[in-house]
Amino acid sequence: MMRQPPDHKVIDQYRVPKPKNIKDVPRYLKEIISAFFKRLGYIVKLVWEASPAIVFVMSFMALFDGVMPALGTYISGQLINRLAAAYTGQVTNFSLITWLLVAQFGYILFTNVIRRVDGIVVRISGELVSNHIKIKIMEKAKEIDLKSFDSPEFFAKMENANREAGNRPIQVLNSSFSIISTVISLISYLFMITVIGVLPALLVIAVAIPSTIINFVYRRKNHDYVFRRSKDRRQMSYYSEVLVNKDLVKEVRMLGLADDFTNRYKAVFKKYFGGLKKLMLAEMWWGIGATLLTTVVNCILFVSIARGVFNAEYPVGDYSIFTGALNAISGGIATLITTSATIYEGTIFINNLIAFMEEKKTIVSTLENPREVKRGIGHTIKFEHVSFRYPGKEYDTIKDINLEIKPGDTVVMVGLNGAGKTTLIKLLTRLYDPTEGRILFDGYDLREYDVQKLYDVFGIVFQDYGKYAVSVRDNIAFGEITKEIKQEKIEEAAKNSNAADFIGKLEDKYDTPLMRYFEENGIELSTGQWQKLAIARAFYSESDILILDEPTASLDPIAEQEIFNQFDELRGGKTSIFVSHRLSSATTADKIIVLKDGMLIEEGTHTQLMRAQGEYYTLFTTQAKRYITPVDDYEENPENHHNRKPAGDNIFIQGE
Repeated sequence: MMRQPPDHKVIDQYRVPKPKNIKDVPRYLKEIISAFFKRLGYIVKLVWEASPAIVFVMSFMALFDGVMPALGTYISGQLINRLAAAYTGQVTNFSLITWLLVAQFGYILFTNVIRRVDGIVVRISGELVSNHIKIKIMEKAKEIDLKSFDSPEFFAKMENANREAGNRPIQVLNSSFSIISTVISLISYLFMITVIGVLPALLVIAVAIPSTIINFVYRRKNHDYVFRRSKDRRQMSYYSEVLVNKDLVKEVRMLGLADDFTNRYKAVFKKYFGGLKKLMLAEMWWGIGATLLTTVVNCILFVSIARGVFNAEYPVGDYSIFTGALNAISGGIATLITTSATIYEGTIFINNLIAFMEEKKTIVSTLENPREVKRGIGHTIKFEHVSFRYPGKEYDTIKDINLEIKPGDTVVMVGLNGAGKTTLIKLLTRLYDPTEGRILFDGYDLREYDVQKLYDVFGIVFQDYGKYAVSVRDNIAFGEITKEIKQEKIEEAAKNSNAADFIGKLEDKYDTPLMRYFEENGIELSTGQWQKLAIARAFYSESDILILDEPTASLDPIAEQEIFNQFDELRGGKTSIFVSHRLSSATTADKIIVLKDGMLIEEGTHTQLMRAQGEYYTLFTTQAKRYITPVDDYEENPENHHNRKPAGDNIFIQGE
């Protein structure tokens, strides 16, 4: 028997376990570096896919940023030397000073122009890469199994992937090239100060080591904290969005829920921010200590250079060159530290995207060459000992179902809420696979068919049908999205679902935009009108099997019965499966399936089940009593109505 895979876990394939002892440290460092470069390679690949030109431009900027600062420092130092020499009368020709000034301002102009170009390039690159990743996420989302969306861990991956898509990749790559340019600059400045020896440079590098360790440690801690508290962020996002959700605003206002959700948000934020603040303050104090050490060492080195100039060991302009070089080396080391930490943090966060993109699809054909679904014929469906358990649950929602549906049957599924009706539909349409047992479709295991072509067989309207912020026409045409929209077919589907009447009263008819997300003239439909549009989609599709999973719950009994009658007339011998709480619609079905606690406890026609006086009989008679009018009751039992004191008016409003 096939068991369902375990619940989703957030797996970071590049996350390296911490060493257990000192002997494991070399291996740990090696794996850390290997994982880092794998993530970095993934980011380069993403950016290259978005636009190869981005990589080339960034390469040029890395070289430019590496060479130009050292050149600027050298020009400034030489200019000071010439001016000092002129002041002492050693130089009388101003032309060289003029050329140095021209070179200095040329350098400034060229640098500013390149900086502006670079800024625009980075912004454009960010948009291109963000768009590329968003499309990758959308493409991935369309193939991910439905069971993935039932997993909080999966939502954590999806939320993190979407959150990082906009800026992380381009930020990491830009920082990576910044590392290259910084290294080039450091080499240039080290070459400059060879006049006074390499010891000063080595000291500057040595005092940077504590800052390096602090940055890397706290980047990792920050990532780990944010990763662990993904649930807190999702809760804050949910609580804040509830108050601005236009579909919930009426109930939130009437029930006075705004303060409650605001307080919930504040409570989660306080808990989330408390840990984050603690990390930030710890990093700050360690950073202040490292900065103090760096400042003391730089002060000693600057005094040493100043003494050399004072003793006429170096020209006065060289003070500017040497101190500028030491400042640049110190700043370069700091840049290397912070940038490397940023890259490291960014590559860790990119694991969210990697984990999302590598989510495995399991709803696939079990055959290398999937079976083709025969279209335009009646289909036989057979459940053989089918059980199903949702991911992470400890009980079966569907329990050992055995059922056969013959070609052309009209089947009605009934049962209380939670009986398993919708889950059975999801198994039939292969949105899920059974935990145990199998479903045969035309004699073959449902899992052997091409999944997308299997989906095309079903024309289905779920109880949680979609409301799409597009035109009325498009909402109906979504029932057969791969084919050209035909207006006459759209109107016929609307007529068959009883939607044509209210559509005809709209100002722009079938061109009317729905929902007020994008257009000022967008229309907000009632729940019943949305349901009629959803049913029109099913009429519009050219499917072999029609399934209505309680889509008429918000329609009045008469309108619902008209919809069922329409389906019965227009289905043309197709197999039809209805799920409804109103049992009056089941009276003419070929087969009634009664579910209770995930088990099939009765099946048969209305007459057969009423004679059996089992669960269906109880449900039907209980519901029928609700439709006995007070007048009928009074005529049969007038004594029950004497001296009755009204407890209050019960007002029922029927209609759209």
